[in-house]
Amino acid sequence: QVQLVESGGGLVQAGGSLRLSCATSISLYSANAMGWYRQAPGKQRELVATITRGGNSNYADSVKGRFTISRDNAKNTVYLQMNSLKPEDTAVYLCYVRRYEIEYWGQGTQVTVSL
Repeated sequence: QVQLVESGGGLVQAGGSLRLSCATSISLYSANAMGWYRQAPGKQRELVATITRGGNSNYADSVKGRFTISRDNAKNTVYLQMNSLKPEDTAVYLCYVRRYEIEYWGQGTQVTVSL
């Protein structure tokens, strides 16, 4: 059974940093792409960052220059380093991995940014 487990969320003041981790049971060597979405209350799920097997990354305009996505294939783990956090970054952050055109999702980790 495929598992994705996010961790690293929490409460942080504006301007602070958090590092999210997504540990997967999928070998990232076989994944086409992986990344992070987020969903705030009353809002649609939005893409935050993705990284392909080849290492190409893509970011939402709202997080460019502040967030960095990375992966450790040996650990089957995807990371999201979040700096200069803003209250509008408050959301549940969900990790996904796409392999053979099938997407797998984690349960999410809450990030709350206070003023």
